[in-house]
Amino acid sequence: MAQVLVNIRMDEDLKKAMERTCQTLGMNMTTAFTIFAKKMSREQRIPFEVSVDPFYSDTNMAAIDEAIGQIERGQVVIKTIEELEAMENG
Repeated sequence: MAQVLVNIRMDEDLKKAMERTCQTLGMNMTTAFTIFAKKMSREQRIPFEVSVDPFYSDTNMAAIDEAIGQIERGQVVIKTIEELEAMENG
């Protein structure tokens, strides 16, 4: 079967992350895309659920960014489980 070249544009960081994942799985990106294309063609659908994960909402991402900033600025309080339980039982 003749081979053709397919060019795909994607974010550089996404590409690097995918390459690392593929390497961990013992394959390259070409193999991963080929697996995807074969499964999609065979099943006549995208072979996984495509949905919006509410975890990645703008509100949650802003809260995570703020928490990271607080940690970087040293604005955190560290308590053990025992200390938290003592506070709860007060």
